[in-house]
Amino acid sequence: MDYQTLLDNVAAEVAPLVGTGTVADYIPALAGVDPMSFGMAIADVDGGVHGVGQWRQAFSVQSISKVFSLAMTLSRDGQTLWKSVGREPSGNPFNSLVQLERENGVPRNPLINAGALVVTDHLVGLAGDASGALLDFLRSETGVHTIAIDQDMAASEAAHGDRNASLAHFMRSYGNLRNPVPTVLEHYFRQCSLAMSCEEVAVAATFLARHGELRDGRRLLTRSEAKQINAVMLTCGTYDAAGDFAYRVGLPAKSGVGGGILAVIPRRCTICVWSPGLDIQGNSVAGAAALDVFTTMTGWSIF
Repeated sequence: MDYQTLLDNVAAEVAPLVGTGTVADYIPALAGVDPMSFGMAIADVDGGVHGVGQWRQAFSVQSISKVFSLAMTLSRDGQTLWKSVGREPSGNPFNSLVQLERENGVPRNPLINAGALVVTDHLVGLAGDASGALLDFLRSETGVHTIAIDQDMAASEAAHGDRNASLAHFMRSYGNLRNPVPTVLEHYFRQCSLAMSCEEVAVAATFLARHGELRDGRRLLTRSEAKQINAVMLTCGTYDAAGDFAYRVGLPAKSGVGGGILAVIPRRCTICVWSPGLDIQGNSVAGAAALDVFTTMTGWSIF
Protein backbone atom coordinates (compact mmCIF):
# COMPACT_ATOMS: atom_id res chain seq x y z
CA MET A 1 0.00 0.00 0.00
CA ASP A 2 1.33 3.43 -1.00
CA TYR A 3 0.29 5.17 2.20
CA GLN A 4 1.67 8.56 1.22
CA THR A 5 -0.29 8.79 -2.01
CA LEU A 6 -3.37 7.53 -0.19
CA LEU A 7 -3.05 10.20 2.51
CA ASP A 8 -2.48 12.92 -0.08
CA ASN A 9 -5.63 11.84 -1.91
CA VAL A 10 -7.69 11.74 1.29
CA ALA A 11 -6.49 15.21 2.29
CA ALA A 12 -7.36 16.62 -1.14
CA GLU A 13 -10.82 15.03 -1.00
CA VAL A 14 -11.75 16.53 2.37
CA ALA A 15 -10.03 19.91 1.94
CA PRO A 16 -13.36 21.73 1.35
CA LEU A 17 -14.55 20.56 4.79
CA VAL A 18 -11.54 21.83 6.72
CA GLY A 19 -12.62 24.88 8.70
CA THR A 20 -16.29 23.86 8.81
CA GLY A 21 -17.99 23.05 12.07
CA THR A 22 -17.38 24.86 15.35
CA VAL A 23 -14.26 24.87 17.49
CA ALA A 24 -15.02 23.82 21.09
CA ASP A 25 -15.29 26.92 23.26
CA TYR A 26 -16.72 25.64 26.55
CA ILE A 27 -13.10 25.10 27.57
CA PRO A 28 -11.62 28.56 26.87
CA ALA A 29 -8.14 27.21 26.15
CA LEU A 30 -9.58 25.30 23.17
CA ALA A 31 -11.39 28.28 21.70
CA GLY A 32 -8.27 29.84 20.15
CA VAL A 33 -7.24 26.84 18.02
CA ASP A 34 -6.99 27.58 14.29
CA PRO A 35 -10.07 25.97 12.68
CA MET A 36 -8.18 25.58 9.39
CA SER A 37 -5.76 23.04 10.87
CA PHE A 38 -5.69 19.52 9.45
CA GLY A 39 -3.33 16.59 9.95
CA MET A 40 -3.52 12.83 9.49
CA ALA A 41 -1.10 10.02 10.30
CA ILE A 42 -1.00 6.26 9.79
CA ALA A 43 1.15 3.95 11.94
CA ASP A 44 1.29 0.39 10.67
CA VAL A 45 1.88 -2.70 12.78
CA ASP A 46 5.37 -3.14 11.33
CA GLY A 47 6.58 0.27 12.55
CA GLY A 48 6.05 2.41 9.46
CA VAL A 49 4.59 5.90 9.94
CA HIS A 50 3.25 8.25 7.27
CA GLY A 51 1.46 11.57 7.46
CA VAL A 52 -0.05 14.53 5.66
CA GLY A 53 -0.76 18.12 6.62
CA GLN A 54 -0.01 19.15 10.21
CA TRP A 55 0.51 15.57 11.33
CA ARG A 56 3.43 16.48 13.59
CA GLN A 57 1.77 19.45 15.30
CA ALA A 58 0.70 18.86 18.88
CA PHE A 59 -2.98 19.33 19.75
CA SER A 60 -5.09 18.71 22.84
CA VAL A 61 -6.08 15.03 22.74
CA GLN A 62 -8.94 15.47 25.22
CA SER A 63 -11.12 12.32 25.28
CA ILE A 64 -8.77 10.28 23.10
CA SER A 65 -6.76 9.88 26.31
CA LYS A 66 -9.61 7.76 27.70
CA VAL A 67 -8.57 4.88 25.45
CA PHE A 68 -5.07 4.81 26.93
CA SER A 69 -6.18 5.13 30.56
CA LEU A 70 -8.71 2.34 29.98
CA ALA A 71 -5.99 0.10 28.53
CA MET A 72 -3.67 0.80 31.45
CA THR A 73 -6.39 0.07 33.97
CA LEU A 74 -7.42 -3.19 32.31
CA SER A 75 -3.79 -4.26 32.11
CA ARG A 76 -3.40 -3.87 35.88
CA ASP A 77 -6.84 -4.81 37.14
CA GLY A 78 -8.23 -7.40 34.73
CA GLN A 79 -12.01 -7.43 34.75
CA THR A 80 -12.64 -5.76 38.12
CA LEU A 81 -13.28 -2.44 36.41
CA TRP A 82 -16.39 -3.74 34.67
CA LYS A 83 -18.19 -4.01 38.01
CA SER A 84 -18.15 -0.20 38.18
CA VAL A 85 -18.85 0.84 34.59
CA GLY A 86 -20.96 -0.61 31.78
CA ARG A 87 -20.26 -1.31 28.13
CA GLU A 88 -23.38 0.08 26.44
CA PRO A 89 -23.80 3.18 24.25
CA SER A 90 -25.29 6.06 26.18
CA GLY A 91 -27.39 7.79 23.52
CA ASN A 92 -26.90 11.00 25.50
CA PRO A 93 -24.31 13.81 25.50
CA PHE A 94 -20.89 12.80 26.81
CA ASN A 95 -21.31 14.87 30.00
CA SER A 96 -24.93 13.99 30.76
CA LEU A 97 -26.14 13.41 34.32
CA VAL A 98 -29.47 11.90 33.30
CA GLN A 99 -28.60 8.21 33.06
CA LEU A 100 -26.46 8.22 36.20
CA GLU A 101 -29.49 9.00 38.33
CA ARG A 102 -31.60 6.30 36.69
CA GLU A 103 -28.82 3.73 36.92
CA ASN A 104 -27.60 4.25 40.48
CA GLY A 105 -24.34 6.01 39.71
CA VAL A 106 -22.97 3.40 37.28
CA PRO A 107 -21.93 5.00 33.96
CA ARG A 108 -23.00 3.40 30.70
CA ASN A 109 -19.47 3.02 29.31
CA PRO A 110 -15.85 4.05 30.01
CA LEU A 111 -15.60 6.51 27.10
CA ILE A 112 -18.15 9.08 28.26
CA ASN A 113 -17.03 11.51 30.95
CA ALA A 114 -18.65 9.73 33.88
CA GLY A 115 -17.19 6.40 32.84
CA ALA A 116 -13.76 7.89 32.28
CA LEU A 117 -13.86 9.36 35.78
CA VAL A 118 -14.48 5.85 37.14
CA VAL A 119 -11.54 4.54 35.09
CA THR A 120 -9.34 7.36 36.40
CA ASP A 121 -10.42 6.57 39.94
CA HIS A 122 -9.37 2.94 39.48
CA LEU A 123 -6.05 3.97 37.94
CA VAL A 124 -5.36 6.34 40.84
CA GLY A 125 -5.85 3.39 43.17
CA LEU A 126 -3.61 1.16 41.08
CA ALA A 127 -0.83 3.56 40.12
CA GLY A 128 -1.05 6.43 42.60
CA ASP A 129 -0.05 9.10 40.10
CA ALA A 130 -2.53 8.13 37.38
CA SER A 131 -1.80 10.99 34.96
CA GLY A 132 1.94 10.59 35.54
CA ALA A 133 1.75 6.85 34.79
CA LEU A 134 -0.19 7.59 31.61
CA LEU A 135 2.38 10.16 30.52
CA ASP A 136 5.22 7.72 31.19
CA PHE A 137 3.49 5.04 29.12
CA LEU A 138 2.94 7.35 26.15
CA ARG A 139 6.53 8.58 26.23
CA SER A 140 7.85 5.05 26.41
CA GLU A 141 5.66 3.64 23.65
CA THR A 142 6.31 6.50 21.22
CA GLY A 143 9.95 7.09 22.15
CA VAL A 144 9.10 10.81 22.35
CA HIS A 145 10.08 12.06 25.78
CA THR A 146 8.87 15.60 25.12
CA ILE A 147 5.19 14.60 25.21
CA ALA A 148 3.73 16.71 27.99
CA ILE A 149 0.59 17.88 29.73
CA ASP A 150 -0.46 21.37 28.67
CA GLN A 151 -0.63 23.06 32.05
CA ASP A 152 -2.66 26.01 30.76
CA MET A 153 -5.19 23.60 29.28
CA ALA A 154 -5.38 21.64 32.54
CA ALA A 155 -5.99 24.85 34.48
CA SER A 156 -8.70 25.89 32.01
CA GLU A 157 -10.34 22.46 32.32
CA ALA A 158 -10.31 22.68 36.10
CA ALA A 159 -11.69 26.22 36.15
CA HIS A 160 -14.61 25.21 33.94
CA GLY A 161 -15.11 21.64 35.14
CA ASP A 162 -18.26 22.03 37.21
CA ARG A 163 -20.21 19.44 35.21
CA ASN A 164 -17.45 16.85 35.62
CA ALA A 165 -17.27 17.66 39.33
CA SER A 166 -21.03 17.08 39.54
CA LEU A 167 -20.68 13.71 37.83
CA ALA A 168 -17.88 12.70 40.20
CA HIS A 169 -19.71 13.75 43.38
CA PHE A 170 -22.87 12.02 42.21
CA MET A 171 -21.04 8.74 41.59
CA ARG A 172 -19.19 9.00 44.89
CA SER A 173 -22.55 9.39 46.66
CA TYR A 174 -23.38 5.93 45.31
CA GLY A 175 -20.02 4.54 46.38
CA ASN A 176 -18.74 4.26 42.81
CA LEU A 177 -15.65 6.41 43.35
CA ARG A 178 -13.13 5.25 45.92
CA ASN A 179 -10.74 8.20 45.95
CA PRO A 180 -11.49 11.82 46.94
CA VAL A 181 -13.26 13.71 44.16
CA PRO A 182 -10.62 16.49 43.93
CA THR A 183 -7.90 13.87 43.39
CA VAL A 184 -9.83 12.09 40.65
CA LEU A 185 -10.66 15.37 38.92
CA GLU A 186 -7.06 16.55 39.01
CA HIS A 187 -5.81 13.43 37.23
CA TYR A 188 -8.74 13.41 34.81
CA PHE A 189 -8.18 17.02 33.76
CA ARG A 190 -4.46 16.42 33.38
CA GLN A 191 -4.90 13.37 31.17
CA CYS A 192 -7.37 15.23 28.92
CA SER A 193 -4.83 18.05 28.61
CA LEU A 194 -2.13 15.91 27.02
CA ALA A 195 -0.65 17.58 23.95
CA MET A 196 0.30 15.10 21.22
CA SER A 197 0.58 15.03 17.45
CA CYS A 198 -1.31 12.75 15.07
CA GLU A 199 1.92 10.81 14.61
CA GLU A 200 2.38 10.29 18.35
CA VAL A 201 -1.24 9.28 18.99
CA ALA A 202 -1.23 6.79 16.11
CA VAL A 203 2.08 5.23 17.16
CA ALA A 204 1.08 5.02 20.83
CA ALA A 205 -2.14 3.18 19.95
CA THR A 206 -0.72 0.52 17.65
CA PHE A 207 -0.98 -2.06 20.45
CA LEU A 208 -4.72 -2.07 19.70
CA ALA A 209 -4.00 -3.12 16.11
CA ARG A 210 -1.59 -5.81 17.40
CA HIS A 211 -4.13 -7.42 19.74
CA GLY A 212 -2.56 -5.91 22.86
CA GLU A 213 1.12 -6.29 22.02
CA LEU A 214 3.44 -3.30 22.53
CA ARG A 215 6.01 -2.14 19.98
CA ASP A 216 8.84 -4.01 21.75
CA GLY A 217 6.93 -7.29 21.73
CA ARG A 218 5.82 -7.19 25.36
CA ARG A 219 2.12 -7.65 25.98
CA LEU A 220 0.08 -4.84 27.57
CA LEU A 221 -3.29 -6.53 27.13
CA THR A 222 -4.56 -10.01 26.46
CA ARG A 223 -6.15 -10.52 23.05
CA SER A 224 -9.53 -10.52 24.77
CA GLU A 225 -8.87 -7.21 26.53
CA ALA A 226 -7.72 -5.59 23.28
CA LYS A 227 -10.88 -6.90 21.61
CA GLN A 228 -12.98 -5.43 24.42
CA ILE A 229 -11.46 -1.97 24.02
CA ASN A 230 -11.88 -2.00 20.25
CA ALA A 231 -15.49 -3.12 20.65
CA VAL A 232 -16.28 -0.34 23.10
CA MET A 233 -14.60 2.18 20.79
CA LEU A 234 -16.81 1.04 17.91
CA THR A 235 -20.06 1.28 19.87
CA CYS A 236 -19.30 4.17 22.22
CA GLY A 237 -16.22 6.06 21.01
CA THR A 238 -17.78 8.94 19.10
CA TYR A 239 -20.26 10.17 21.71
CA ASP A 240 -23.93 9.81 20.74
CA ALA A 241 -23.05 9.62 17.05
CA ALA A 242 -21.37 6.22 17.35
CA GLY A 243 -23.98 4.41 15.27
CA ASP A 244 -23.73 6.85 12.38
CA PHE A 245 -19.92 6.82 12.60
CA ALA A 246 -19.82 3.01 12.48
CA TYR A 247 -22.18 3.12 9.49
CA ARG A 248 -19.98 5.63 7.62
CA VAL A 249 -16.50 4.49 8.62
CA GLY A 250 -16.72 0.93 9.95
CA LEU A 251 -13.78 1.21 12.38
CA PRO A 252 -13.31 1.33 16.16
CA ALA A 253 -12.60 4.97 16.94
CA LYS A 254 -12.35 7.52 19.74
CA SER A 255 -12.84 11.22 19.21
CA GLY A 256 -12.02 14.23 21.35
CA VAL A 257 -13.37 17.77 21.40
CA GLY A 258 -9.88 19.01 20.57
CA GLY A 259 -10.70 17.82 17.04
CA GLY A 260 -8.77 14.54 17.04
CA ILE A 261 -10.04 11.08 16.13
CA LEU A 262 -8.11 7.85 16.71
CA ALA A 263 -9.17 4.83 14.62
CA VAL A 264 -7.97 1.21 14.65
CA ILE A 265 -7.75 -1.31 11.81
CA PRO A 266 -6.86 -4.60 13.56
CA ARG A 267 -3.81 -6.39 12.16
CA ARG A 268 -3.03 -3.43 9.87
CA CYS A 269 -2.59 0.01 11.40
CA THR A 270 -3.88 2.84 13.52
CA ILE A 271 -4.90 6.24 12.18
CA CYS A 272 -5.11 9.62 13.88
CA VAL A 273 -6.69 12.61 12.17
CA TRP A 274 -7.01 16.12 13.57
CA SER A 275 -9.16 19.04 12.47
CA PRO A 276 -10.68 21.27 15.18
CA GLY A 277 -14.07 22.10 13.63
CA LEU A 278 -16.70 19.95 15.36
CA ASP A 279 -20.22 18.83 14.51
CA ILE A 280 -23.08 19.10 16.98
CA GLN A 281 -22.10 15.79 18.66
CA GLY A 282 -18.53 16.96 19.27
CA ASN A 283 -16.78 15.03 16.50
CA SER A 284 -14.40 16.56 13.96
CA VAL A 285 -16.26 17.26 10.71
CA ALA A 286 -13.24 16.96 8.42
CA GLY A 287 -11.73 14.18 10.55
CA ALA A 288 -14.78 11.93 10.29
CA ALA A 289 -14.99 12.64 6.56
CA ALA A 290 -11.30 11.77 6.12
CA LEU A 291 -11.78 8.40 7.79
CA ASP A 292 -14.88 7.78 5.67
CA VAL A 293 -12.89 8.54 2.49
CA PHE A 294 -9.97 6.42 3.73
CA THR A 295 -12.08 3.30 4.28
CA THR A 296 -13.89 3.84 0.99
CA MET A 297 -10.64 4.16 -0.96
CA THR A 298 -8.96 1.17 0.69
CA GLY A 299 -11.92 -1.09 1.35
CA TRP A 300 -10.51 -1.58 4.84
CA SER A 301 -12.93 -1.86 7.74
CA ILE A 302 -13.73 -4.46 10.36
CA PHE A 303 -16.75 -5.61 8.32
